[in-house]
Amino acid sequence: MTHAPRVTVWNEYQHEKTNPKVAKIYPNGIHEVIAQHLRSSGLTVQTATLEQPEHGLTDAVLNQTDVLIWWGHIAHDRVQDDIVDKIHKRVLSGMGLIALHSSHFSKIFKRLMGTSCNLKWRNAGEKERLWVVAPSHAIASGLDESFEIAAEEMYGEFFDIPTPDTLVFVSWFEGGEVFRSGCCYHRGQGKVFYFRPGDQDYPTYHQPEVLHVITNAVHWAAPVAVPEVKFGRQPKPSS
Repeated sequence: MTHAPRVTVWNEYQHEKTNPKVAKIYPNGIHEVIAQHLRSSGLTVQTATLEQPEHGLTDAVLNQTDVLIWWGHIAHDRVQDDIVDKIHKRVLSGMGLIALHSSHFSKIFKRLMGTSCNLKWRNAGEKERLWVVAPSHAIASGLDESFEIAAEEMYGEFFDIPTPDTLVFVSWFEGGEVFRSGCCYHRGQGKVFYFRPGDQDYPTYHQPEVLHVITNAVHWAAPVAVPEVKFGRQPKPSS
């Protein structure tokens, strides 16, 4: 890939339109806060939401997407299976996917993981501290050894996911729970990153460290030039 990563930020965009508290934190939607930050870093960014035709993820949009960022929570079941099929094929062909917060239960993340992706949770506005456990990883570049989020929803182990190829962050919460909060995977030619923070009730996506991680993850997950992959029966090479 010779150009800067082209990013699509997808958000189901439901809480912001129905919950005044969330609307006050994200008046233009979670997707626009993330997109605005990525644009300010020089990236080409478009957004898409659930209620657009084809959920905003037409073939034309996906063909112009190097990294897809996904935020979903209360409408996972409303995402059309044929759209999930298209995204799945694109990831296996090299498109990056960043799944945020409750997107652990999204159809596309569960398809790529092959497990229930279930976990413990409690929404009590507790302090979260994220520890960098892979300090040399590109997604951790520019961070201190840990950073704190003043109030967040708790996610706790056991998190039913495959063992990550690389675990970048581990979270600790006030109740004592810990959680694998930054998980990297390779699927086919594509790269997948799950990043835990981001409940809609809190201004998490306004926090510089969180946006910094997402920006780093975009660059990590972006496609790279690879040898052509061929499957199936092949002719015998000529001598």
